[in-house]
Amino acid sequence: MTSPAGPPPTGGGDGEQQRLKLLAVTACPTGIAHTYMAAEKLSQAAERLGIDIKVETQGSIGAENILTDNDVRTADGVIIAADKDVDLSRFAGKRVVTVGVAEGIHHPERLIEEVRTAPVHSGGAAAAPPNGTGSGGAGGRERSVTYKALMNGVSYMIPFVVVGGLLIAISLSLGGHTDPSGGLVIPKDSFWMDVNNVGVIGFTLMVPILSGYIAYAIGDRPALVPGMIGGWIANTGSLYDSEAGAGFIGAIVTGFLAGYLVLWIKRVKVPKFVQPIMPIIVIPIVATTALGLFFIYVIGQPISWVFEQLTDWLSGMTGSSAILLGAILGLMIAFDMGGPVNKTAFLFGAGLIATGNQAVMGMCAAAIPVMPLGQGLATLIRKRLYTEQERETGLASLFMGLFGISEGAIPFAAARPAQVIPANMLGGAVAGAIAGVAGVEDAVPHGGPIVAVLGAVGGVPMFFVAVAIGTVVTALTTVALVDVSERRLRARSLVDGPSSKPEPALVGVGGGAGDGTTSTAAGALGQPSAPTARSTSTPAPDTSTPAPDAAASPAPPADAPAPADASTSADSPTSGEVLSGYLTRQTVKVRLDAEDKEAAIREMAGLLATTAEVTDVEELVRTALQREALGTTGLGEEIAIPHAKTDAVTAPVVGFARSAEGVAWGALDGTKAKLVFMIAVPESAAGDEHLRILALLSRKLMDTGFRERLVSAPDEAAILGVLREIQ
Repeated sequence: MTSPAGPPPTGGGDGEQQRLKLLAVTACPTGIAHTYMAAEKLSQAAERLGIDIKVETQGSIGAENILTDNDVRTADGVIIAADKDVDLSRFAGKRVVTVGVAEGIHHPERLIEEVRTAPVHSGGAAAAPPNGTGSGGAGGRERSVTYKALMNGVSYMIPFVVVGGLLIAISLSLGGHTDPSGGLVIPKDSFWMDVNNVGVIGFTLMVPILSGYIAYAIGDRPALVPGMIGGWIANTGSLYDSEAGAGFIGAIVTGFLAGYLVLWIKRVKVPKFVQPIMPIIVIPIVATTALGLFFIYVIGQPISWVFEQLTDWLSGMTGSSAILLGAILGLMIAFDMGGPVNKTAFLFGAGLIATGNQAVMGMCAAAIPVMPLGQGLATLIRKRLYTEQERETGLASLFMGLFGISEGAIPFAAARPAQVIPANMLGGAVAGAIAGVAGVEDAVPHGGPIVAVLGAVGGVPMFFVAVAIGTVVTALTTVALVDVSERRLRARSLVDGPSSKPEPALVGVGGGAGDGTTSTAAGALGQPSAPTARSTSTPAPDTSTPAPDAAASPAPPADAPAPADASTSADSPTSGEVLSGYLTRQTVKVRLDAEDKEAAIREMAGLLATTAEVTDVEELVRTALQREALGTTGLGEEIAIPHAKTDAVTAPVVGFARSAEGVAWGALDGTKAKLVFMIAVPESAAGDEHLRILALLSRKLMDTGFRERLVSAPDEAAILGVLREIQ
């Protein structure tokens, strides 16, 4: 039970009980940098305003500082700063403001003010304000409900696309051969057919997973079953007399229908004795039955009719211009990547092979790989626009494109349909038109470079020309459209206030770029509270000198004098470790001599090599530079944290160096890196420990006072004293 929300008290009352008590949850899709930056900013703002706050962080290393039932019971309001779904059911009866994680970084004070008058949460589970807009009144910018639900579905779908697609591609390449009557064939009783079948299962589950987790993001657990079953029905055309299912577009439709249908059913008042079984029996059964029958009898029939009309229309165009026909087929192939429009064009081309007309299939074959190849290429052209997960998906997409698996581009199209689908269609149309005018032929019902390699394509040189040009057109158009979209988002964020700084423009499942690749907002002065404790109004200790480690001795009172010589205590045998002992005086350098990023990484690697943990300096440098190629590790605010996961080190090790002039690191805010941390961990320890170190650094570096003390520390010992504040 939670206490009802009344008018919240204000700070500065007649007693401690009058202090405003707030809770917060911060989360970003990658769960590394933004999550902890927002938490630290909210804690700092609450301390300045004399308000108690406890912040739960939902990061990649799991939820930390978890809010208890007692915390919720005594809280006056809740701030949700997240770009992923957060369960709100525990905050029923509390004032809740929900915004994007960037708002927690840029405008923490405003969020604290808004929560005083925020609407009372009625008890639903989705972290979504009414109408999909920020519930924080004037200015809390939050990702829309549509966006967050879509990203939730895409993030769960991606592993199925990658695993299924790659297994199919491997089985085709190693076990397949061309057969005029059956296309690209794998012997039925072979090992590679078993591998192919496993991949097909992954692809089959891909669409229901997308639909189910879109529904889950909207209607919580009761919506999962109708969402998944609805997605399966949408993808199974035989259930509604269609030769092709509705594909991922149908899954998006069923996902949203299931989610909102469940929300509607939840609002129906039922007797108390029925309420306990509503979420586990009544709602799933009613929603699943209604959605399934609605799709089969209402939506399915029009899809089947459209399929037949498209086939008839294409049949009447066989005598038309080859360029026009190729362009239309390319547009259709690229539109929904395995959906009904794609299947119509594909089956039309495949059906004409038996009549001796192989040119139409040649147009389709040239267009089929353009989408995955183009989207994969786009992630290489403009890496900063994509998260690390998207870049990894892009590599898999490139591989799938080589084998004619157009579904490799679905995660990108589902995440950014307004930008990706038009780019796909343009590239597909160009490829199809070039193949048409060049008279490219395909003797088997399959597409992609694999059919040319296996000898099924006539006019191989022009086939590859068509694929290459279409791929480049798709990649460049995608990058241009996404860049324009992100510029608009940044422009809108500037309207929020002169002090705001736009969050990095990153696409897809993640508001941050991979391993903490992000730009931070300017930190506010003031000593932050410990991340696992409530902030208080007690004045912060004097921070002009580094604080001794809390584990070594009890914290002094606020008015106690600072240690006479912090540098002396830095090396004392009783002083605490820095970052679990991974950073030592041996790996600290007062002045970094390098003038460019590569030289700086080499110098930092040499610094780490002074320990016994580094066994191969060149491999460490190569891995760190390879990581930089995926996206800059310059965080902005004159900070860079290059990192490497490699067996060139035998144990985690961290180094720190300062650059007086700064090193150009490609940070989105344009600042040069003057504070450089380098993290190296072995592959075997690259999981939670790697993320934990990044999280600790990201959180602490948000404190302007901490950064200033780090810059002004005169020597290695004094620097270590400051770094001991990282807890």
